[in-house]
Order: sequence, then structure tokens, then C-alpha cells
Amino acid sequence: MEKSEKGSVCVTGGTGYVTSWLIMRLIQSGYYVNTTINNNLDPEGASFLEKLPNASQKLKIFRTNPDNPESFRPAIEGCNAVIIGHSVDFEDKNDEETKIQRAIAGILGILKACLDSKTVKRVIYTSTDGAVVYVTGGQDVVDESSWSDIDFIKKLNPLGAVYSITKTLIEKEVLNFGEKNGVDVVCVNHAWVFGPFVTPQCSIIVLHNMAMILGNWTNIEYDYGVISLVHVDDVARAQIFLLECPQVKGRYICCNANLTPDELSQFLTARYPQYQIPTFDCLKVTKAFKSPRLCSKKLLDAGFKYKHNLNDMYDGAIACCKQVGLL
Repeated sequence: MEKSEKGSVCVTGGTGYVTSWLIMRLIQSGYYVNTTINNNLDPEGASFLEKLPNASQKLKIFRTNPDNPESFRPAIEGCNAVIIGHSVDFEDKNDEETKIQRAIAGILGILKACLDSKTVKRVIYTSTDGAVVYVTGGQDVVDESSWSDIDFIKKLNPLGAVYSITKTLIEKEVLNFGEKNGVDVVCVNHAWVFGPFVTPQCSIIVLHNMAMILGNWTNIEYDYGVISLVHVDDVARAQIFLLECPQVKGRYICCNANLTPDELSQFLTARYPQYQIPTFDCLKVTKAFKSPRLCSKKLLDAGFKYKHNLNDMYDGAIACCKQVGLL
């Protein structure tokens, strides 16, 4: 079949919450997509991707081993761009340092495959705000110049500490590799991604942000400071924007909602009176760290425009949670 003018994009880790939505948007935008899934995933685990609109014509699925970067080469071959979106595997029984080094080696191997392909023009690495926010200066607002302090993360030991440490270290290696080898690398530091989903099951991230509605908020310790959120569709749109915009470079924070746990409680109470939302006084709030606001001015200055607000995030998430029987 004849390729579209936009060409092909490889998205690693296609069964994830963000990546599956991204694949859907890439296809809608006219791209052909190669995506990778873990080779030990049950065959049915990726079947929902094949049911996405136009997937039968525009999507190819490749089985890969994250510990063997060579296995990604067939998926990368012939692609104009690669979006690295697969999550780090923390399920194995190796020690923390071994897991981190394996993850770094795997990503660098994929970058080497991109370099060798001769067709890949840009690589987008999906990072996280966890590589930005954990700073010791007590800043109220952080931007792309901020890098999380690894020792500080270890001391705080917040939710997802190893994830934030790994993402921080990988992101530095990715940018360094790009600079040394002439690979056009862009990193997306997104806030907590939230909203609807096309995956058959609700992701952990959505469950976390739905806690005040679903009733499992008693299991969550909220940060003193702000909760930073971004709609899943805006993350996908931002990645496509950064894929297509010629002049972008380096890191880009993607976030369009910063609010305190108290403000979130008040918002949910006012918008969804049918649910029993806890008041701020009922929440577990840690004062060990005051999470700063995320500034996405760099992304906006590049020409990107957010499409969705907090209402859209929760309306979409609630609708999908109803579809899978959580509400």
C-alpha cells in the first residue's frame, strides 16, 4: 500500500495509556505507525490496538524485548521518526541499580538503532515531570531548566521514586547521546496524564486521579503543594506538534492544570455533586515536600495550544470508568 506523505512513525510500548491514545491520533493525522509491544505480552493484550479506526491499513505491531535493543530495529526501519513511550519494567527481581542501568542501556540501544537507520529524522523521548520537580531550592514554579536531584528523591522516597530517578537519568543520557551523535532529540516532560482512555482497562494513573470520586482516596498521600495535570489528548497532540515543528529542541514541559488538593476537592464537589467527594481536611497530606507548579511557556511559545481543560479530563475519565464498570 502506498505510504502517506507524512510517512511512518515508530511508537514504542503501544499498549500503554498514553501511547495507545497517541497511536490513534497519529493515524488520524495521516501517519502510518509501527508500534512495539513486549514479547511476553499475551496475544490478546494488544488486540484493542488492532480495533482502532483505520488500524488495519495503517498500523503494524512488532514484538520486542526491552533488554534487547536489536529487537527494535525491524520496527524502526523505514520510519521518519521514533517516539519512545514504553515504560520501564520494575517487575523483575533485580536490585534497583541493576534495573536502572538495564533501562538506560535499553534506551541507548534504541537510539543507536535510530542513528543506524538513516531514515529517522527526529526522536521524541517521553519523560515525566518527575525529572523536573524534585529540587531542593523551594521553588514555587519550575521550567525546563530544572532537573530533579537524585539524592533528594531518594531521601524523600515519594510515590514512584524509582520511576522518577530512572526517567531523570535516562533523559540526561538521551539528550547527551543526541548532542554527541547529531541525533535530533526532543524530550516531553508531561505532568500527571489524565482523561479518557482507549485501553481495555483503567490505568494506574487514571485510578490515582479518580481516587476522590472512586472512594480509594484513603490509600493516597497527597503532596503539600500542587497537583499538576494534563489531558491525555493534549499530550498526544503535543508529541505530534513537536514531531512536526522544525525549530524545536531540548525539553518541553506539557501541563495545563496546576491546583492544590484543596482546590481539586472543591472543584470535584461543585462539578460532580452526585459523588461523595472528601473535603481537604479528610485527605492525607504530606508536608515533606511542597511540589512546585509546572510552567509550559516554552511549549506555548513554540506555537502549541492546549485544547482541553480540567472539566474535559474528569468528564472523559468518568465516562470511560463507567464503560469498564468502575462507576
